Amino acid sequence: MASIFNIILYVFIFLSVYVQVFFFVTFLENRKKIVIRNGGIKLDFYPAVTITVPCFNEEKTVSETVSSLFELNYPKDRLKIFLIDDGSTDNTWKIISKFSKYPNIKVFHKENGGKHTALNLALQNIETDFFGCLDADSLAHPESLVRIMSCFEKDANNMAVIPSVVVNAPKNFIQNAQKAEYDMGVYFKKMLGFLGAINVTPGPFTIFRKEVFEKIGPYRHGHNAEDMEIAYRMQKNHCKIEHCNDAFIYTNSPSSVKKLYKQRLRWIYGFINNTLDYKSVLFRKKYGNFSVFTLPMGIVSILSVSYLFGKIIYNIFDFLYSKLLQFEAVGLNFSSKKIVFDSFYINAQPFFFLMIVVYSSIIFAIILGRYMTKEKSLFSLNTLYFFPVFSIIAPFWLLKAVYNTILQRKPAWR
Repeated sequence: MASIFNIILYVFIFLSVYVQVFFFVTFLENRKKIVIRNGGIKLDFYPAVTITVPCFNEEKTVSETVSSLFELNYPKDRLKIFLIDDGSTDNTWKIISKFSKYPNIKVFHKENGGKHTALNLALQNIETDFFGCLDADSLAHPESLVRIMSCFEKDANNMAVIPSVVVNAPKNFIQNAQKAEYDMGVYFKKMLGFLGAINVTPGPFTIFRKEVFEKIGPYRHGHNAEDMEIAYRMQKNHCKIEHCNDAFIYTNSPSSVKKLYKQRLRWIYGFINNTLDYKSVLFRKKYGNFSVFTLPMGIVSILSVSYLFGKIIYNIFDFLYSKLLQFEAVGLNFSSKKIVFDSFYINAQPFFFLMIVVYSSIIFAIILGRYMTKEKSLFSLNTLYFFPVFSIIAPFWLLKAVYNTILQRKPAWR
């Protein structure tokens, strides 16, 4: 039985190494295509764009979000802004109403129905060929929009372009750990972009061609992950999604373990259930790397983390049980022998070296992500914070998401 468990363990470790190596090879093949621009750029033509800011109880952040849109390096007569209050119970409506005096801003108030309903209200009222969303807890870099639009200008086949989302001004241990995670995410998103396998169009500032919604329909609830569901639907309908690595969006990340847990529980629950909804595309070559790489590897990640966590818990209880039997047999037995280090006891099994490869690959991914986000230093203590936070907490939200899926319990938005 133990040998079977070891085989399963090695399979999961091998797949983890395979994913990291696959990304690295993709990076080597495409590294010259990664462009990191400094300063402003000019387009041959500036298409009109509508940016929607859906709000629910965002009185503390929405003003700063709108201010960041004012500072975009984009012709003001080509930029329309929709501010939509989705039935807030705080002063959000009062705050956004003050912006109605601006000629390029429209404000809307509706009953609470969820973010996807706010976005669909915007889609019903747009008159531009491009549409995007900026979450009310995020800030846009002044050059973000023009850089994203340059991707549309460069490739007429691009149906959506996603930005690089990074953590805005992390203040504590939890947020600094997320900073490293988001930096790594920039690298992964760029590699998935090269592979045509992006599985989420983030709420912070993804820009779409309006024809996407004319072709595949409006937003759906998507298990409280509408930005993931629309990406799945786009991939199923062969709509190309690109990643603009130097279009930076700064998001306010959860500041506590409890808030982080709730957010990631919703994200993983959304991944599991959207994948179940679109299970018909799995391992179908006509849907490209999205179906034969991104989705399977996401599933493997959940299974491997769940298995490893279960194995760790089992080993802990097995150890405690053996000590209990020892205590019952001989009582307390404190050894007086000196502990002497011997290199013979260093774990030289393949598992140990595979784990070094995995962790080294993660550090490499974080460093490359920091490079693409133009951080001053390529290594930060945030990288060290990442491992304890996500190694300890992540299994809990993964297992809870699986549990909720089995029992059909929908996690709360916040």
